[in-house]
Amino acid sequence: ESADKHSASFSFLKLLADRFVEFLTSMPELELTHLVNGSTDGSSSVKISCESLLNSIPFVIGSEFITETWLQNIFNRLILVFKKEIKAYSDSYAASNSGGLSVAQYLSSKRQDLKVPERVFFHLVDNDDPEYPFAFLATYTTNYEDRIRHLPLSFALQEFKTDHKKLLTLLSCLNKAAVASPLLGSFVDSGEMFHPLKLKKDEAYEVLTAIPALESDGIQCRIPNWWKRRGSSVRIAVKFKQKSQSMAGFNTLLSMTPELSVDGVALSKDEVEQILRESDGLALIKGKWIEVNKKRLQSLLDKMSGYSHDVTLMDAIKMESAEDDISFSNEDFIGSMFGKLTNANSIKKPMIPSTVTATLRPYQVSGYAWLNTMSELGLGACLADDMGLGKTLQVLTFLEAFRLRTTNDKAVSNDKKAPKVLLIVPASLLGNWEKEAARFTPQMPISILHGRRTDALERELKAKSKFLTITTYKMTTKIMGLQAINWDVLILDEAQAIKNPYAEQTKEIKRIKAKLKIAMTGTPIENNLSNLWSLFDFLDKGLLGTSREFEEFSKSINENPQGYQKLRNIISPFILRRLKTDKSIISDLPEKIEQIDYVTLSKKQVALYMNEVEEVRKAMQESQGGEDGSPTNILKRNETILRSITRLKQICNHPDQYTGRHSYKPSDSGKFEMLREICETIYEKREKVIVFTQFKEIIKYLTAYMEEIFHAKGLVIHGDIVPERRTEIVEKFNNEETRNPFMILSLKAGGVGLNLAGANHVIHFDRWWNPAVENQATDRAFRIGQNKNVFVHKFVTKGTIEDRINDILESKKSLADNIIAASSEAQWITDMTNDEILSMIKLVG
Repeated sequence: ESADKHSASFSFLKLLADRFVEFLTSMPELELTHLVNGSTDGSSSVKISCESLLNSIPFVIGSEFITETWLQNIFNRLILVFKKEIKAYSDSYAASNSGGLSVAQYLSSKRQDLKVPERVFFHLVDNDDPEYPFAFLATYTTNYEDRIRHLPLSFALQEFKTDHKKLLTLLSCLNKAAVASPLLGSFVDSGEMFHPLKLKKDEAYEVLTAIPALESDGIQCRIPNWWKRRGSSVRIAVKFKQKSQSMAGFNTLLSMTPELSVDGVALSKDEVEQILRESDGLALIKGKWIEVNKKRLQSLLDKMSGYSHDVTLMDAIKMESAEDDISFSNEDFIGSMFGKLTNANSIKKPMIPSTVTATLRPYQVSGYAWLNTMSELGLGACLADDMGLGKTLQVLTFLEAFRLRTTNDKAVSNDKKAPKVLLIVPASLLGNWEKEAARFTPQMPISILHGRRTDALERELKAKSKFLTITTYKMTTKIMGLQAINWDVLILDEAQAIKNPYAEQTKEIKRIKAKLKIAMTGTPIENNLSNLWSLFDFLDKGLLGTSREFEEFSKSINENPQGYQKLRNIISPFILRRLKTDKSIISDLPEKIEQIDYVTLSKKQVALYMNEVEEVRKAMQESQGGEDGSPTNILKRNETILRSITRLKQICNHPDQYTGRHSYKPSDSGKFEMLREICETIYEKREKVIVFTQFKEIIKYLTAYMEEIFHAKGLVIHGDIVPERRTEIVEKFNNEETRNPFMILSLKAGGVGLNLAGANHVIHFDRWWNPAVENQATDRAFRIGQNKNVFVHKFVTKGTIEDRINDILESKKSLADNIIAASSEAQWITDMTNDEILSMIKLVG
């Protein structure tokens, strides 16, 4: 079937398989037999050329892990499979036939068009003699001193002098060579084929042009590399040079200087005329052999006139993917600039603002510096660090530096000129951004456009706005005033939200005007290339052409997968991506990375929460104060408090857990929305996660929800599952061959005794206010046998009792560890006064 009927990842794997078959069939029978008879324990390995495969890697999830080492390992594993298969086939063949089975026979039985080359090889190499600038030698492969060797063909006359049948079989391919090339036929007739020969350039050219016919007949040819790349040795080399000192983003003006070159060495006018005087064949120019093709050369000369004018930086970048026979290079600042953008560590590190209350890790400092540089150049930027590497902190640091720089500028004399930044996030991340900003950049003025009527939000936007305005994707389709402002910076978090270029939400966001645009995403590469186009249509409009132009380019990649490398070359300066599997990142990270994910309550949760708080207030009044009453009233009060705390926690999880309904709509719960945000990335990375909850009744609804996200069945452990069955479930989960990407556990049943090192993500869906118990649960994944960093997410609903308890646990670690851990859950809360309890549980914000 044609490749375009399959996914890009399938097409790449098919290409890899084709390369493996090419590798096998490029070896002569004797070498293949030697390989097959070698070790099957993986101790022997081969070295392959990976360049074409590396240039053909598609834009799919996980493509960043395909390296030369990965490809070498895949080839060696395929060789082991090949050895085992051919051995089984050979044993079966021997049982029903006399004589042994050759590797060529095995391959032919699999596919009739597969041909293993003969044992004869033709070698053509450069020679220092000006009159005879090439040397030719025919060799054959033989088992010499227990090694496969290439020996001159004349040695075969001696080796097989007593076995005429073998000699005739070996030399039969020479008849095919005589048909492919009259010159080679004359060598066979004269007997010169058995000796080293000197060739003139015209003779060498005849041999070289006969190679396709020779190799189709099974004769392998070893030839100079310059002939293999002859189509690209003579080409137009265009140099770009910046016309002015200052950068103006993509509108920066560049001059172009075109010239003909041979393997990167420029040709003079006289040298070009010399080539045109030559007849078609071979010519030595600048010490390099080239194929003279006057028709192609004249075509290149005609094209040169089209590269003698001024262009913008945008046009220059797009040109690099336009033609195969034209190379481009940048001089001066432009060249060094793009070199730095593709290697963030080389960018000079600016000072971290003193108002940032965090210590950035080295790679985070590089990310902050990269964002600064992109801002100065006026280029759209995609911060695509892997999940858990702190994209939020890097962006907040950049914004704080930008705020201080622009607000201190003397040109800012009134509010109209004050810098304005718009940040668009999924609704589930609103609380997280608000908390992180308060924690890391406490002096940064922020306003949240969410949670009120649209007309009220419109009025707030028109009033005196804060430096940073945060809103949600959904609100961008409702608050039309966002499009009336010329924002200094526009940032999209979880920018895959605009991957569909035809969605109304995407169109509305792209109508918002901004001098600088930043996209944040942990999954920048999608299976559908139109998603990538949509992202860059937002960031750097025009870089990937129009939608129609890019669609045509995408179709061409199906026919020539090496076009993926051209696409990477274009976008790589504008994407910064670091992986947690990168050793330079791993060495800098702790083994366990914990973070609080602040969740915003839905409207339904807010209503239920406030109603429950009012019920607690009434119950306390009815118990006559409680803390000063009789033992019976105190007991009644404490029971009311503990029961209400449980109810409030249920509301924070999902309204249906509190009401007893069974619909469990994800949009009714901030935690369900946050769970999707995190787990979609885990799913795309093909990693595993364990989720803890203290409520058994919600487990089946979480399971059903996560099966939708992961498109696979998960596993469950709770108190009703017997220990023997738990062991089976754990073994199944840790088995890399099984597709069970998630496990949901009740905290008490799964919090101790289990080894869940198969997961490297832990989510505490609801908080257990005993840090020791939470840590024990986390350590189900963070333990001996774990070979990845473990990322721990603790969900906290903003403005609720969960928020206040978390503040206590975080700010008073000794109290949390020594006192709270020693008490039964929430018992210490009942020691508070009524006013203190009501202050703790009331909804804030």
